[in-house]
Amino acid sequence: MLNKPKFNVFKNITYSLAGMMEVLRTENSFKVQLFIIMLIGVTLLFMPLTTVTKMILFSSTWIVLIAEATNSAIERVVDLVTQDYHELAKQAKDIGSFVVMLAVILTVMIWGIALYVEYSG
Repeated sequence: MLNKPKFNVFKNITYSLAGMMEVLRTENSFKVQLFIIMLIGVTLLFMPLTTVTKMILFSSTWIVLIAEATNSAIERVVDLVTQDYHELAKQAKDIGSFVVMLAVILTVMIWGIALYVEYSG
C-alpha cells in the first residue's frame, strides 16, 4: 500500500482524534446518541444496581457509537467512489444503517437481560 505510513503510536492517536472530531463535527445522529449515553451514564449513577451491572450497562451503550462511527465511514467511502445513484452504493449505505440497528437491538437485549437478572433475584 503506497499511502501507508510507518507505525507511530502518537500519529495513530492523532488520526483517531481527527476521526473523532470529524464525526462530532458532522454527524448529528452520533451527537444525539452521545448525548443520550451521557444522560444514561448520569442516571446509572443513581440507580440501585451493582457496580458491575452499571459498568456492563454503560459499556454496552458504546456499541451503538461504534456502529454509528463505522456507518459514517462507510458512507464517506461510498460518497468518495460515486456521488451518482448506484444500487450498490445504496445497498452499502443501507447495510451500514442496518449495522447501527443491530447494535441498538443488541444493547437493548443486554439491558433487558442485565436488569432482569438484577431485579429478579
